[in-house]
Amino acid sequence: MPRPTHPYVATGEGWLYLAVVLDLYSRMVVGWSMQKEMSTQLVSDAMTMALWRRRPNTAALLHHSDQGTQYSSEAYQSLLQENGITCSMSRAGNVWDNSTVESFFSSMKSERVNRHRYRTRDEARSDIFDYIERFYNPQRRHSTLDYVSPVTYEQSETTQKV
Repeated sequence: MPRPTHPYVATGEGWLYLAVVLDLYSRMVVGWSMQKEMSTQLVSDAMTMALWRRRPNTAALLHHSDQGTQYSSEAYQSLLQENGITCSMSRAGNVWDNSTVESFFSSMKSERVNRHRYRTRDEARSDIFDYIERFYNPQRRHSTLDYVSPVTYEQSETTQKV
């Protein structure tokens, strides 16, 4: 059985929690947020960033998450509803339904986080920002994307449509 990954990082000041919104089409992290507690605000901020960055046509937009209280909260569900996003939640204890995000967390931890001891949350935030925005999205190759990065994949798909 695979070891579940967790969206939190140890620092000398305590935990730093990370929420991400991942585009399944390109594997790009389109929204993220980091805070010292796992909360509805944390996941709402990540979704708000994703909506701001993508400005999606929500006619057929589906958001998948686990059943954490932050995702099932009235405030988060309202955010999804206000933006015309259909919510899909995995069954309790079923890690396979959220495997793409779990894979992201596993990659991030093995490629970056587990190689560091962060003294502060700010130090961890800075390093995780660097991982997402300067490595994962623009450079990290994915077998699912014919071994190109999410940015390269999206650019090539856009070029092919023109």
